[in-house]
Amino acid sequence: MLDQKKYLFNGFNFNKSISKEEIEKVEKELNVKFPADYVEFMIMTNGGEGNIGEGYLRLWKIEQLVGVNEDYSVSEFAPGFLIIGSDGGGTAFGYDFREEIPNLVEVNYIPMDIEYPSYSNKYFYEFIEYLYNYQNS
Repeated sequence: MLDQKKYLFNGFNFNKSISKEEIEKVEKELNVKFPADYVEFMIMTNGGEGNIGEGYLRLWKIEQLVGVNEDYSVSEFAPGFLIIGSDGGGTAFGYDFREEIPNLVEVNYIPMDIEYPSYSNKYFYEFIEYLYNYQNS
């Protein structure tokens, strides 16, 4: 899928690939199961940062997720939420694991309100397209 959506990432710098086993280790530590499209993306890229259209996106490396979520006290302020990235400013992107199939949501860091996200959907690449189109409209 990444090959088909490469145009979305023209200004984005990917990290080095990561193994599925490393992702599973973090899933176990966080007690979550990431959606398949996010796992596929992370295996190939392990996140990265840069421009998506006119906007900015930082997707943390899988091995940073435990620490990042602890640093932002996510489990205290938004139980069931797991931050995977940000816009480099006041916006967090992450998965709402309160549903059987988690939603990828956009929320402000303050307040971290996952009840009323600015954006929500179940598919990683649709999220990237949303960021690309939102910043380019």
